[in-house]
Amino acid sequence: MSGNNSQPGRTVASRMLAILDAFDFEHPKLTLSDLARRADLSLPTTHRLVGELTRWRGLERDDEGKYRVGLRLLELGLLSGLHTQLRDVAMPFMQELYESTRENVHLAVRDGDKVLYVEKLTGHRSVPIISRTGGRLPLHTTGVGKALLAWASTADIDDHLSRQLSRPTRYSIREPGRLRHDLQRTRRRGFATTREEMTLGSCSVASPVLVDDEPVAAVGVVVRSSRLELDRLAQPVLSAARGIGARLSEIGDDPYPGYVHDFARPLP
Repeated sequence: MSGNNSQPGRTVASRMLAILDAFDFEHPKLTLSDLARRADLSLPTTHRLVGELTRWRGLERDDEGKYRVGLRLLELGLLSGLHTQLRDVAMPFMQELYESTRENVHLAVRDGDKVLYVEKLTGHRSVPIISRTGGRLPLHTTGVGKALLAWASTADIDDHLSRQLSRPTRYSIREPGRLRHDLQRTRRRGFATTREEMTLGSCSVASPVLVDDEPVAAVGVVVRSSRLELDRLAQPVLSAARGIGARLSEIGDDPYPGYVHDFARPLP
């Protein structure tokens, strides 16, 4: 990166956001130099802006001199619709799904060509998983992702299949014809499955949360490959997804007008 902060159009706000965007699950803590490099800013500019963010409690500095996201940003994040209406509505159904399966339970929404994990429940015997609340994984290799993509528009699916898709494991389906067939089967059955397509040893079953026939979220379970029993898992997953969708439909206009459709719309 150039570190040139005089690029046209880079306002103070855009530089602040670039600093915050430098953090992710692979980089939860960063030095000042790391922040400057990842935000493409000069070191003096980064020092000044990081100082302001730290005083505001948006960032925190640890004993090693590294910075991490602060409590003020966490407080603001908890005000979003994902952590109020959607999570509150979904949680009882997710708890019932966990009680009936004793497996990892996920709630996710679409974020462009990835799924954003909003919430998850797990237990002592559940298979270890790489997904984390607030994390993102590809649509085409996850159960919740396939469930969301299968109910997308034909044009949206065509656009997604035209891309160079990743292959996290040798079982990942990225060939357009095979993936289209898989999505069509998902739509017919009402639920998606993956078989070691994201992580070896893990499989999943997921179903979309539909409101007015729009996929606003998806709920699913992740299990060990040896425990993938569709007869045991599919019906509880379908029931949870339908329950969440029905409840969201009941309260869709209050207290967050337009909320449901905002999350159904893929981000650019």
